[in-house]
Parts: sequence; structure tokens; C-alpha cells
Amino acid sequence: MIYPEDLDSWHAQIAEPILDPDREIVDPHHHLWPERLGSRYELDQLWADTGSGHNVRQTVFIECGAAYDRETARQDPFAPVNETRYVHGLAEQAQTQPEKAQIAAIIAHADLRLPADTLAQVLAAHQAASPLFRGIRHAGAYDPQRAQIMFKGGRDAGLYLDPDFQRGVRMLGAQGLSYDTWHFHPQNGEFLALAQACPDTTIVLDHFGTPMGTLRFAGQREAGFAQWQREMEAIARCPNVVAKLGGLAMPVNGFGWDGRAVPPTSDELVAAQGQYYSHMLQVFGPERCMFESNFPVDKLSVGYGVYWNAMKKIAAPLPEAAQTALFSGTARRIYRL
Repeated sequence: MIYPEDLDSWHAQIAEPILDPDREIVDPHHHLWPERLGSRYELDQLWADTGSGHNVRQTVFIECGAAYDRETARQDPFAPVNETRYVHGLAEQAQTQPEKAQIAAIIAHADLRLPADTLAQVLAAHQAASPLFRGIRHAGAYDPQRAQIMFKGGRDAGLYLDPDFQRGVRMLGAQGLSYDTWHFHPQNGEFLALAQACPDTTIVLDHFGTPMGTLRFAGQREAGFAQWQREMEAIARCPNVVAKLGGLAMPVNGFGWDGRAVPPTSDELVAAQGQYYSHMLQVFGPERCMFESNFPVDKLSVGYGVYWNAMKKIAAPLPEAAQTALFSGTARRIYRL
């Protein structure tokens, strides 16, 4: 599957008024790439989305294998530093137009299983490549049916339980860096073990632990929701974990919007996914949560303006301090913006 050429035209079918347009937003999870899955997503494309009406002031780039070859990285641990250089260049370019959303932080990639001295050198190279470097994402996402998933994750089962990997995550905390993660929901137990083994590292849980709704999990959403709730409750008891709320519109989540003639409205998004957001807000609290777009990945299903309208509807009943945390405050604190 590749990105449809008419994706923007598809989203243009839904034109919603922008809610609370002055509310300041930090989007803590987006990607950039010169070419992937038949698409380009760089500053022009990012600004077309962030400039669609909401007051998006800053963003955080999350590693996605841009500007280097993942296979090469298996032999050269410094290869991912090229991605940091690439994004830093775009961030510098963005500064020439300060009225637009600025790339304020970079979460890069490194193999956290590397020997400690080598990992320290790779982290130093990221820091030298950009003062925006804030941490690492070495995703743990693995599924035995990965070949059938559009965004496949990694090749390594049990990564979170690897003692060398856990040592690497602890090294991040010792250096004042954060660890971003991504995995599929059957791995929630392993992620809990990782969080407990690395209590001094700030760990950012991306995408609700990716509740899967396709392949062998098709049609089981409601049946699996209670178990997911219990798993999130257990993870939330780890005070070093914060949660990004978003990323539920990937094809693997199984809502099916990517295959529709017309994309969903914000009301549809709230109706279909609101229970996930409500539970995370209950167990983590707004001060440990931040809304995230996961663009352009979630763009396959949801428009940027529609997504943030939905978040504003979800947050509307909360006190102002809680809304500020969700839309900007938590992201600024965790990523030191």
C-alpha cells in the first residue's frame, strides 16, 4: 500500500469550523521524510497541515527512518545520525518563517542494545548534530503477522525484555534523555516490565499501546477493551511513564476509515475512540498525557483539522489547566521545549 495521490482532496470533503482557534498547540508527534510509501512529507506538507486553522506553534519530530537506510544501520550504528542532521536542516529552514509551526525537538533513533561505550558515542553524535535532540525511539513493535501490517514495526520479538536493551534505556535516563516507544497491544505486559526495570528514565508511551483491530483481532475490539484498560492501569502506576494520546487512526487499528469514500468527522472520531481517551485521562491524569497527531501516518484516515477538533471536544469538559497540559504543557515539560 502507498499513500494515495489524492489524499488532500479526499480530506477536503470534510470542512469543519475550527474550534477554539486561539488555543496554543504543541504537536508532539509527527514525521518527516523525503520519500516513503510513494509520498513526500517535508516542511511544505507539514505546514499545509499545521496551518489548516488550529494554532500549532511547535512540533516534535519522531524518528521514522528518514534520510538513512535501515539495513545499513544494522552494520553502522551511526547511520541514524543522518536523520537528525536532515531534520535539523529543516528546522533551521523553518526558522525563516517564525509565524509558522516550528520544529522544536527531535527524537532520534539508536540501537539501545549497543555496547555502552558505543551507545554513548552514538548519543553524543546525535547531540552534536542538533541542539534539538531530546531522546531516542527504538520501537519495540513486533507482531508475528508483521508482514501483513502496513507499518510493520521491527523484527525483534521480546525486545523490551532484553537486558542489553533495558541497560540502554537506563543510560538515556542517566543522560537526561527520554525514551519514546511504540508497540502493539499484545506487548503491553512486556512494556510494563521495561518501565519497571527503568524507573529513572522518562518513558513516553506512543499511540495507546496500539490496540490492533485487524488480522486476528478483527471484530474483537469490545471484547479486548477491558483487558486493555487493565493493562493501561498497571502501566500508569509507573510514575516514569507519560502517554501520548493519538495514533489510533492507523490502518492496523481497524477502524476502516482509510477505505471509506468520505473521511470521518470529528464527531465520528470522538464516538468511535472517545472511550480510549477517557480511560487514559482517568488513569494517567492530564499532567501525564499529551495529544498527538501522528501525522502523516494517521492522515491515511483522519484530517489534521478534524483530529484537533476532536481533541478539543474530548477536552472541553476539563478545567483550563488540564486542557493546557494536554495541548501544550505536558509536551513542553517532557521534551524540554
